[in-house]
Amino acid sequence: MPELTPISFFSRFEEDILSGAKTITLRDESEAHFIEGETLSVSTFEDERWFCNIKVISIKKVAFHQLDDTHAMQENMPLDMLKSLIQEVYPGVEQLYEIKFSLV
Repeated sequence: MPELTPISFFSRFEEDILSGAKTITLRDESEAHFIEGETLSVSTFEDERWFCNIKVISIKKVAFHQLDDTHAMQENMPLDMLKSLIQEVYPGVEQLYEIKFSLV
């Protein structure tokens, strides 16, 4: 069996991913190289601990100023918190990529 492509999330998102409450991730261009239909091996960013696999449903471009309540709901957080987090992780980045996924 081929090795799965890795992706990491902050550990605080583990429960949201496992419960299905978090169904997208917003990444910059350097982290948008995944392929629709691809299964990814998910680990925590902090300690690289594997906790599940996800399947990429879709990938689409979204500008920072276009983020709305739907994105926030899919990220399982309020919109102002989502925008603040994005600015912290990707300072100054306007072009993001929405990676929609499901737990497998």
